[in-house]
Amino acid sequence: MSDSGPNQQFSIKDLEHFSGIKAHTIRIWEQRYALLCPQRSDTNIRYYQNDDLKKLLNVSLLVEQGMRISQIAEMSSEMMMKAVGERLEDSGNQASVFHSLKLSMLNYDEMLFRQVSTGYTEKHGFKSLVLDIYLPFLSQIGVLWLTDSVCPAQEHFVTNLIRQRIYVEIEAISSPASGRKEVVIQFLPEREAHDVSLLFIHYLSLCHGYRSIYLGASIPFKDLLKVAEQFPQARFVSYCTVYPSSANAQAYVDLIDRHFDAKQNRFILAGKVFRDVKGTSVVRTGLDGAGLASELFPK
Repeated sequence: MSDSGPNQQFSIKDLEHFSGIKAHTIRIWEQRYALLCPQRSDTNIRYYQNDDLKKLLNVSLLVEQGMRISQIAEMSSEMMMKAVGERLEDSGNQASVFHSLKLSMLNYDEMLFRQVSTGYTEKHGFKSLVLDIYLPFLSQIGVLWLTDSVCPAQEHFVTNLIRQRIYVEIEAISSPASGRKEVVIQFLPEREAHDVSLLFIHYLSLCHGYRSIYLGASIPFKDLLKVAEQFPQARFVSYCTVYPSSANAQAYVDLIDRHFDAKQNRFILAGKVFRDVKGTSVVRTGLDGAGLASELFPK
């Protein structure tokens, strides 16, 4: 895929990854209904443009809502947009929310992102927005990024909007340390920058009355030792997706164990890189998001 802004070019595989519609089905729709009109490069390679992708996303939403493709294919652009708009008014529909978020990412449309997020929050609450919408959507973006279907700028755009939304909710918490003495410190190891899940854990910790200290991404190990001197009984929490690598994850756990064995601090390391790593008396591993929530916020 080209990352040249408004004139991006997409392969049929890009369309498949974005829309969830198989490439074979897209080709059939082209042949039978002239649904899309791919262009050809100078070397005779088929490609699609932004308008093709947006149209396919609209078609995908209508199909998911039970409309027949033959009926959709007969619609004018105006009729299709009206039908999509009617379905997007239902902000509680997860498919329509994902659809709108994809469009906001493609168009760098901050207003659409905010409207969708606000509408969903008003109906379902902020926690549901993050758990049921934002985090699954980021997982989808991860797949699209790995397949080169989105450019890094698009991923950064939507990720930063999600961060902003969480920060707003953090700022709205009136009493961050309401009576509990426990200290929870959130951090990511060096080279790990995917911090949305960790930022949400910080928000939840504040909601549960912990003194929550958010260090953020890419924290050198020696700095953790210094922080521990000031908070000798604190729990350190991390949620990693990329770093350390799976091959080095056990070594990172062992490093913590060696340096903190004589201390009272304890670590909880969650996320897929630590899924199959052996924990210690100092370090708890093997937790997914739900497991981490149960560990930190027992009912």
